[in-house]
Amino acid sequence: MNVFGPVPSRRLGRSLGINNIPPKICSYACRYCQLGDALTMTTERRAFFEPEAIAAEVERKLAELKEKGERVDYLAFVPDGEPTLDARLGETARRLRTFSIPLAIITNASLLSDEAVRRELALFDWISLKVDGATEGIWRVIDRPHRLLSFDAIVEGIKRFRAAYGGHLETETMLVTGVNDGDEALLALASLLAEIAPSVCRLSSPTRPPACSDVRCCDEERLAASTAILGERGLDARLLNAYEGNDFVRTGDAREALLSILSVHPMRDDAIRLFLADVEDGDELLRQAVESGDIRVTSWRGGTFYARNLRKAAGRRG
Repeated sequence: MNVFGPVPSRRLGRSLGINNIPPKICSYACRYCQLGDALTMTTERRAFFEPEAIAAEVERKLAELKEKGERVDYLAFVPDGEPTLDARLGETARRLRTFSIPLAIITNASLLSDEAVRRELALFDWISLKVDGATEGIWRVIDRPHRLLSFDAIVEGIKRFRAAYGGHLETETMLVTGVNDGDEALLALASLLAEIAPSVCRLSSPTRPPACSDVRCCDEERLAASTAILGERGLDARLLNAYEGNDFVRTGDAREALLSILSVHPMRDDAIRLFLADVEDGDELLRQAVESGDIRVTSWRGGTFYARNLRKAAGRRG
């Protein structure tokens, strides 16, 4: 468990991130995931961390940030796995509501067939649900779900949740060239999203190194066309591909702060240099973290990206 940031968010302003899942435990193994392949795939909800401990760490971080004059727009659950796998998610959310800061969560929606999950998600003010395609075939190719999951059950769960939820609901679709970016796939997606009726439909294409090297990004023309197709169905479709900026905030130990962010948010070379600019021997800190294997470096589309080595963080070999 770690609490990090605030980090700049294209949707949430400056959000204090909460990682409530051990390294890379997920119900999907998405081909485009910026954090790499899932280390443990499961659909079983379990208690991972004490809600009291998460709340205490959030309180400590908020106190540090207040002293520095830093604002926090959201407390955001954005772990390196699927946050609804946490069986104590609802209890944690109730504790965090006492800070009077809006709660946000980004989920792959895979467990929304579970009434308990729907009930717990209703505690959040802002929710983003993954909807990468309108057919089971596309879902299986892109998201590579756990074998026990049912596409139809997930869609039905999303619709039930939407019917009862009164907060801000968004969907997010990652477009992968040659898989779900064709007109037929997008028309089907538009029909499904019209039934869900989210406040906003976000479209994006990978901007950071994906788990699978064969994943290809859509060009700007295709992204614009995709937005237009959804817009024709009356949906508020928006692109999510703009760079969120380098306004990362550090509190506490520089190395731990860096690893906490990189666990869920790979950073470009320019961002990481700025993050460590006022740290004595910051370049040496980064070099040692890379050499020790705590951080992995990837070159992708002409850029250099740094991410946490989640396999090592989880105590795995390889």
